[in-house]
Amino acid sequence: IIINICKEPCMTIQNSSNMNRCAIFTNAICGVMLLGGFFPIISSNSSILQASSSQSDDRVSDNNTATNQGNVSSSSMNIVLVHGFWADGSSWSKVIPILEGAGHRVIAVQLPLHSMADDVATVKRAVDLVGGPTILVGHSYGGFVITNAAYNNPNVTALVYIGALVPDEGQSPSDFFDVTKLLKGFLITDSAGFLYINSTQFHDMFAQDVNSTEASIMAAVQKPAKQSILAEKSGPPAWKQLPTWYEVSENDRMIPPDAEPQFAKQINATTISLSSSHVPMVSHPKEIAGLILDAAKGSTR
Repeated sequence: IIINICKEPCMTIQNSSNMNRCAIFTNAICGVMLLGGFFPIISSNSSILQASSSQSDDRVSDNNTATNQGNVSSSSMNIVLVHGFWADGSSWSKVIPILEGAGHRVIAVQLPLHSMADDVATVKRAVDLVGGPTILVGHSYGGFVITNAAYNNPNVTALVYIGALVPDEGQSPSDFFDVTKLLKGFLITDSAGFLYINSTQFHDMFAQDVNSTEASIMAAVQKPAKQSILAEKSGPPAWKQLPTWYEVSENDRMIPPDAEPQFAKQINATTISLSSSHVPMVSHPKEIAGLILDAAKGSTR
């Protein structure tokens, strides 16, 4: 519209001063109209530049945030906790908040304790769920389970044994745990061949350094183990492939006192010793969490 109005009057007229004045006046109007259209364009472009700059700053901020988040996640690990006979995932309840508070993702599996193969498969599924890098932590018979579940598993970066049995290939739990030498009436077998600890002896034999109320709860929620597991043999051991950590429970009444230091030496583990019963994760949760956190740091170096 501006171009059509201004095109003809903007020509030079020499024959009439009135016409010249008209042309000049018209040109002036054209100029004002042109400038009026030009300034909004400048203003609009300025706004666009400012928006573009703001968006660029936002992108830089977002990138910095993403980088910072990446730095945090790069130091975090997945930690899978594996209980043993006559316990369940709740036995790690005091350790879990410490590990999560340090930024790690934690899963405490619930083993069926029907067969070693089922238990190993349960842990493997947990590892598949969280991916890598993952640390496996096993207590007591859980040492058998993590030894097998981590073998040739690219997602697992370290093994932590807590007062645990550590088998070599071909060994079975009965090689280390002779039920015939236990106190009479200590184990009770149900109609399907599952073993329970007699609740009247649970505190003194299994958790003597835990207060009696807590020990009674542990006895009530204990998961019985199929007796046939004691004869099942272990496969190739993952501890020959991965760095290891071990906690020796000096006052363990379930595993022979000299066996745990031998396990730790056999696998060349970074080792700590605690004046603990068979359940140090219940009676010494800070120390156990500290050992697991050391493994998390050590396995990422």
